Amino acid sequence: MPLSTTTVDTSKTMKLERCNSYLRKIHSTKVLNASSKVLFRATLLVALVLLLLFAFNYHPLSDSRAAASHHLHRRSFLSTGIFSSSSSAWEKRVRQSSTAKRQHGLSVLVTGAAGFVGSHCSIALRKRGDGVLGFDNFNDYYDTSLKRARQHLLEKQQVFIVEGDLNDGPLLRKLFEIVPFTHVLHLAAQAGVRYAMKNPQSYISSNIAGLVNLLEVAKAANPQPAIVWASSSSVYGLNTENPFSEEHRTDQPASLYAATKKAGEEIAHTYNHIYGLSLTGLRFFTVYGPWGRPDMAYFFFTKAILNGKSIDIYRTQENQEVARDFTYIDDIVKGCVGALDTAEKSTGSGGKKRGPAQLRVYNLGNTSPVPVGRLVSILEGLLGTKAKKHLIKMPRNGDVPYTHANVSLAYRDFGYKPTTDLATGLRKFVKWYVGYYGIQPRVKKENSHADDST
Repeated sequence: MPLSTTTVDTSKTMKLERCNSYLRKIHSTKVLNASSKVLFRATLLVALVLLLLFAFNYHPLSDSRAAASHHLHRRSFLSTGIFSSSSSAWEKRVRQSSTAKRQHGLSVLVTGAAGFVGSHCSIALRKRGDGVLGFDNFNDYYDTSLKRARQHLLEKQQVFIVEGDLNDGPLLRKLFEIVPFTHVLHLAAQAGVRYAMKNPQSYISSNIAGLVNLLEVAKAANPQPAIVWASSSSVYGLNTENPFSEEHRTDQPASLYAATKKAGEEIAHTYNHIYGLSLTGLRFFTVYGPWGRPDMAYFFFTKAILNGKSIDIYRTQENQEVARDFTYIDDIVKGCVGALDTAEKSTGSGGKKRGPAQLRVYNLGNTSPVPVGRLVSILEGLLGTKAKKHLIKMPRNGDVPYTHANVSLAYRDFGYKPTTDLATGLRKFVKWYVGYYGIQPRVKKENSHADDST
């Protein structure tokens, strides 16, 4: 009996251990399954977070232009404050700057307002009581501090400049929603003939794509504004007839810059024909004067002469002097204002043409070509320093040897008549230059003797 009892107890113990082992296995499996689910969910959450961060910050290498455009779009809107808490203050500045202070005054959007011609025109319009809103991207084609200094001048005249790019459609549309502009003075462009050989895409982006974007916004505006815009004398290209007339051929551009300006004239014709936009193109001839562009010959010649550096003076392939129809800035401003004042209203509404609209092109020049050598001689006299001249043949980089404007059409339609000769204009430029840069020119000193008697 005792032996039998011991056997039964052992058998029960073994069954109990097997049962406990089975239960432990089930419990371990459940724990493992639960841990796997937690780990999977945590991994999925981390992956989603990383994916979101990747999407916000990654720009494909193959789509760098789109990335740049996205960055520009965000920057322009943030810089102007449209999406910030100060948007109402920003809109107030836009409205105040655009509001005319004289009865029946214009409300003008001036693109390229921090530029040479744009700043002068903006001040002239504001001084006579027109509403003026500036628009500029402050690019670094030349020293941006000069553009900022012009901006400061405009601020003194209560002209606000919106910092943005012509290809930023939403920003332009926002401005037209806030202000019913009567006119647009479109002066923003990628300037310079030689620079096109280094950065051709900048000319396409600004002078063609930027113009089209502006016209797209203007055509949809209600009311549509009348548009006066800067073409160029460069469109005459290889034309050999003189003086250059608006009736002469312009289908032989000598540079990419000239080609983009010619393309602009054809684009203007298209938008006038289809959408009823009133468009006036102005062909400027070698504009110079105070607050000018550092890439222009008169400007960098002045700098080089004062610094004792040599200057290159071009001669044609036939060894003839190169000449330009140098036009003083005040005369150009009068032409721009005259074109604005005589611009008829656009005839479209909501992007639909209602009738024929005005389409014009004018030369704005001085009508008196001057050899570049004469320009240098005048600067030498004003600066009291002889230039170190280096005569070379003109390279085939897009420059033309001679320009001469016929301005009879502009005179007939809005009384354009240039009055400033080159010597007078350069005197005013040099006075500004030495004052702005704090330079003392080496002028001739006359000896004077005073009596010592008492």
